[in-house]
Amino acid sequence: MSTTTEQPLTRTRVPGRISVIIPAMNQQDYIGDALASLARQQLGERELEVLVVDDASTDATAAITAEFSTRIPGLKIITHPVNRGVSAARNSGLENASGEFVVFLDPDDWFAPTHLAQLADGLQELGVDFVRCDHVRVTGGNRAVHRAPQVNRHQALDPGDDINPIHTSSMIDYPFVWAGMYRGAMLETAAPRFDEALRTCEDRAWMWELSLNATNYAIINAPGVFYRRGLPGSLTQVFDERQFDFIDAYTQILDLTLSKEENQVHAPKALRQFLAVSCHHLKRSGDFPAELRALLRTRLAERLAQIPAPLLVDALELLDAPRRKMISALYDPAAKKDSK
Repeated sequence: MSTTTEQPLTRTRVPGRISVIIPAMNQQDYIGDALASLARQQLGERELEVLVVDDASTDATAAITAEFSTRIPGLKIITHPVNRGVSAARNSGLENASGEFVVFLDPDDWFAPTHLAQLADGLQELGVDFVRCDHVRVTGGNRAVHRAPQVNRHQALDPGDDINPIHTSSMIDYPFVWAGMYRGAMLETAAPRFDEALRTCEDRAWMWELSLNATNYAIINAPGVFYRRGLPGSLTQVFDERQFDFIDAYTQILDLTLSKEENQVHAPKALRQFLAVSCHHLKRSGDFPAELRALLRTRLAERLAQIPAPLLVDALELLDAPRRKMISALYDPAAKKDSK
């Protein structure tokens, strides 16, 4: 095991090596399970590199990680002296990963023993840029398989084609970066970094970038990642301004789709996602402090005012009545349309 601070981007990729990036901040209750699952991986001739990015933890996360040095020879700890967030932690992992293949694992989740081998086998056999997979949701003592929306399995597909349709769930609505494996060299140009300004919703912005820039991908029947839901420390369970980073994330996504003619066909899908996430937060905003609730409405109104009128009008017409009412209470797209 080695301990290091941030290093320059590693461009040399070791064939057959799988780099697993784990961002961790105060995860002493769970990091041991994640690392134990990696120590049990059945990789055959492949080798494992595990990069735990300790994002300024104040608990025993680093100490527990160090205990796995004999069980995981390829273990490295990358230390952030100050907390920088999950995007920066993943970026530090990407900068130091030397594997032909890259995988993300959250510190409170874990992999089945054959999971990484199945993904690597599928990726190599199909010759694609990346593979995605189903996952198992763990809520307390309950487990349930959650399938990726694409029904076509074990065949090369165009990730851009799987952004649409607009009205039903597609692969772009399955933004779990840990449910897949990626060629490291491909990521260097297609989706090299997570936006460190985003404290939440960073996975959605990254997945849009990847889907628009990668050449091909495939879905593998390998539901071997176990995802814990509803943990008290999860940002999805916290009510503060970090939750509103989805507005900035979708500003980027909409700009990405509208800035290039070949991407504009995906703008309605991006806007539909934005409106759906907006309605989700508006619905739960009754539990927010009053000033936070007001801030959410103000920021949403400002963002809606910047969206091209025809795009917004069409999107509102496709929403169900309750959600249309929520959005229209913030901004009336008809007024904008009439003013043009």
